[in-house]
Amino acid sequence: MDNKINKVDLVKAMAEETGMTQKDSKILLDAFLTSVSEALANGDNVKLANFGTFSVRDTAERKARNPRTREEIIVPAGKKPVFKFSKSVREQVKG
Repeated sequence: MDNKINKVDLVKAMAEETGMTQKDSKILLDAFLTSVSEALANGDNVKLANFGTFSVRDTAERKARNPRTREEIIVPAGKKPVFKFSKSVREQVKG
């Protein structure tokens, strides 16, 4: 199962679904992605009803190993963006 949809495919699908031009669909998609990125950078969650929630999680400091040298290193604590799909989307995917 190697089906992949990239940004161009998504823009085309949005244009077909809405009747908008691909140019306008790309502008909307870019604005959406920028808005979500900025909200996450500010520490906010973005919840889309019946789809899912974008949020930021804190990661703890941890030990890791360099696979090339086998040297143990410390990975500092940080933050990572995460997305959790809503129950309705998870159920749709299950089939």
